Amino acid sequence: MSSTAADVVRLLTVKGETLAVAESLTGGMVASAITAVPGASKAFRGSVTAYATELKREMLGVDAAVLAARGAVDAQVAAQMAAGVRKTLGADWGIATTGVAGPDPQDGQPVGTVFVAVAGPVGVDDASASGGKVEALRLNGDRAEIRMESVRSVLALLLRELAGEQTGNERAQDTERNGGF
Repeated sequence: MSSTAADVVRLLTVKGETLAVAESLTGGMVASAITAVPGASKAFRGSVTAYATELKREMLGVDAAVLAARGAVDAQVAAQMAAGVRKTLGADWGIATTGVAGPDPQDGQPVGTVFVAVAGPVGVDDASASGGKVEALRLNGDRAEIRMESVRSVLALLLRELAGEQTGNERAQDTERNGGF
């Protein structure tokens, strides 16, 4: 279990919020990292592994025109996957991974091109997560290393968004509940 996944589950639980995951190149590894954390069931709704491009459209609502024009390895596709899984699985937060782990390029994108995205609750005073956030990554390494770094990156992105949403009072209560960590 990763400490980032544990921190994500802890913050979601403290906030009373839930998470859904949409994965392509990581093939279930993000969901596995989350569910390895004891107590994950309090916050984790589920996941969709949409490895095939048409499933991104059919199951996650990714725009067919975007997929046709840009392919599945694209920032907008990642953002739509995160928003789509959030909606489909009824979660407060959605995260997504799409990219090329290799061994061959895909959709004109070289191996190591990855997009990770987060879509969060939309609130009046919430500028950070309301529109979602996407990070473009250029990763080196073999297939396994690219996939593992994609998991780490999407969880780190979510953790930053979750931590940025907490008020000072929520952080103090969370620290107190968790033994000063």
